[in-house]
Amino acid sequence: MDLSPTKLDYYHDMWKLQSKATLLSFFKGEDGRNALILDSTIFHPQGGGQPADTGVITIAADSSFKFIVQDVRSKDGIVYHYGVIEEGSGKDFEMEVVRGGEVFLFVDEARRKLNSRLHSAGHLMDACLEEVGLGYMEPGKGYHFPDGPFVEYKGTIPQNELQSKQHELELAANALISRGGKVSAAVLPYEEAAELCGGVLPDYIPKDSTPRVVKLGNSAVCCGGTHVSDISEIISLQVSQIRKKKGVTKISYTVGS
Repeated sequence: MDLSPTKLDYYHDMWKLQSKATLLSFFKGEDGRNALILDSTIFHPQGGGQPADTGVITIAADSSFKFIVQDVRSKDGIVYHYGVIEEGSGKDFEMEVVRGGEVFLFVDEARRKLNSRLHSAGHLMDACLEEVGLGYMEPGKGYHFPDGPFVEYKGTIPQNELQSKQHELELAANALISRGGKVSAAVLPYEEAAELCGGVLPDYIPKDSTPRVVKLGNSAVCCGGTHVSDISEIISLQVSQIRKKKGVTKISYTVGS
């Protein structure tokens, strides 16, 4: 069955937690997990340093049927929702799920909000580098999971400045959080996206593509993840550690609750 790429509703509305979709396919994978493929989704798949959303999918024709979404992945533009039938529902997966039927999607709000705060905090760190004299460092890998989030940069900080820069970064980030600032996302032509993001985009973004740009206050970055609606929602940020190894600086952080 040929499937079109899944429409990513969260790309345009990062704060929408409920939606409708049409079921295109379902199957049981080699690992025994049930999977649903929909025409559109508000579930963020794991990727870009951000964990997958979890939640529930129900069938419009039978509201008692609940598919518990435990993991979400994307491959070749198709989003796969992995999960199980709610225990005790007495429903059979293959009997209940009908291709072409309408389904309702419900994202776990607490998990989404935490993931969004952690992801926004990671990019906020990028915006603070210039302020504390570290603008020469180039953003690299980001890990925005709750179990030890960090961002990496190409370039290093002199050993005798590590402690002071850690303190300065934390002060700069919390100043931006206190000030607040609207967050928005838009899919733009390549040249326009490059202009917003400092004149150049990473090499992995094709020049014939239409990148998604997320604006956090006065800064902008190409990103496919979900974020807070205002920088103030991060609440607070603590730079817990700065380490350097082989020309790469790793900045670990946490956010307030």
